[in-house]
Amino acid sequence: MKNIVILTGSSHPKLAQRISDSLGIELGSCKLGKFSNQETSVEIKDSVREKHVYIIQSGCGQVNDNIIELLILVQACRMGSSKRITVVTPLFPYSRQSERSQRKRQPQHEIGSEIMNSLLQTNSSRPLPQGEFAQSFMGMSEGGYRQWCARGGTLVANLLQAAGADHLIAMDLHDPQYQGFFQIPVDLVYAEPSIIQWIRSEIPNWRQAVVVSPDAGGAKRATSICNRLNLDFALIHKEDVGSTRESMGLVGEVEGRPAIILDDMIDSGSTIGLASEVLKRHGAKEIYAIAVHGVFSGPALEIINKSPLTAVACTNSVPQEDFRAQCSKLRTIDVAPMLGEIIRRTFYGESVTQLFVHDEQL
Repeated sequence: MKNIVILTGSSHPKLAQRISDSLGIELGSCKLGKFSNQETSVEIKDSVREKHVYIIQSGCGQVNDNIIELLILVQACRMGSSKRITVVTPLFPYSRQSERSQRKRQPQHEIGSEIMNSLLQTNSSRPLPQGEFAQSFMGMSEGGYRQWCARGGTLVANLLQAAGADHLIAMDLHDPQYQGFFQIPVDLVYAEPSIIQWIRSEIPNWRQAVVVSPDAGGAKRATSICNRLNLDFALIHKEDVGSTRESMGLVGEVEGRPAIILDDMIDSGSTIGLASEVLKRHGAKEIYAIAVHGVFSGPALEIINKSPLTAVACTNSVPQEDFRAQCSKLRTIDVAPMLGEIIRRTFYGESVTQLFVHDEQL
């Protein structure tokens, strides 16, 4: 491949190196750092004149610093007369900043205390967490004035375009609506083929498993994989246990069978913590959790360690090495070959969608 340069920011250099290795080209050289006053310093060592530049930066770690670093990288390539600049964000930053998502999120200390109390009382017959946390977890509203929240992802989209990006590649946006805020081409790709391959190779007796969506919002994602693998589907939902109380319920049969929880992101761990407890109480034989993005903030790893989960698998859209050292249940799904193939297809002007259509026909 000629006239192509792949650069990486500070967020996930190992993923960028694996992508470069899959393409058989060297990773571009750039010096990243900070000045004494903590302003971001970017210096590109290789020539990018009249070349197609791919900049890989994931929305993890020091997210705000990484965004500024990405913007400076894009502008540096634009000023260096790049022919085309493509930003590759396996995890798009601030994609959870929609109004609904912000209303559902809670401070980490509240999530930790609520979920840990539930997991520690595994022999209790009481209902799962109720009240304000259960309502916020299921996206319920208590009425009254509707608060409006700033949408940070929209701002990030505008900043990338203003910096000079020509094209964006993002994987499994938490809120797909942000794709519509760009005026440049956006290729939204999915980790589903890699997840299906992992299920087939790593889960014993996967043909008897039940795919579980932890909430109604993820049902479409879960049913898609159910259809590909010809598996049964189950859904966790809220249910009324009294005139003023709500609890967690399960639609579907999991007793004596492996259960696979599917979600797009594991952040605080509250969702899979509750979901695994529901499935255990309904007699699931083994409980696996699979997510595209493993952020694992706050008490997430502690919740996973004390939960009935057998294993938790996430892609390497976010660095997983430090997390795996703290939790033996974590597994990693490598998406570098898939991202490398997508880069190759966009470079040569081939269809990206066809990559997933072909998988659907298998």
